Amino acid sequence: MNDTITAIEKENLSAEERKVAFATIIGTTVEWYDFFIYAAAAGLIFKDLFFTPAGSSLGTILTFATVGLSFLFRPLGAFLAGYMGDRYGRRFVLVMTLVLMGLATTSIGLLPTYESIGIWAPILLLILRILQGLAAGGEWGGAVLMAVEHAPSHKRGRFGAFPQIGVPLGLIL
Repeated sequence: MNDTITAIEKENLSAEERKVAFATIIGTTVEWYDFFIYAAAAGLIFKDLFFTPAGSSLGTILTFATVGLSFLFRPLGAFLAGYMGDRYGRRFVLVMTLVLMGLATTSIGLLPTYESIGIWAPILLLILRILQGLAAGGEWGGAVLMAVEHAPSHKRGRFGAFPQIGVPLGLIL
């Protein structure tokens, strides 16, 4: 991360350009941290919390299917966020995707288990994973567009790469 910050500072960018570069990196980092934290927890504990009656093997498969499910909804999230970004502004939509991801992630952490609410636990988990997929798809495309739109014309490719830096940073966290 420090190398990225140093590289951005050496670019002789305006304050607005630096702000956009940092915001797209940090926003994407937070978004993907939330997205990846589920995958880590899925393999460790979610099969026992949400898919108890399925047994160990099938519970593991169902848990990881929820990881895949969220990836299926990313394109729809990108489409919806693109439409809303054109209509209401990219900054607003980016903030909303971050809020949606944060709320979905927090809700997963607070979700009652199968033993507490029965079949509603995995159903609610699936809904929250769909919301996470929509948020992740919407944030990434919007962040890239925002970065490129604020870039000097001769640095658009470089600015378009800034949000992508956040994906592996979110994984590392």
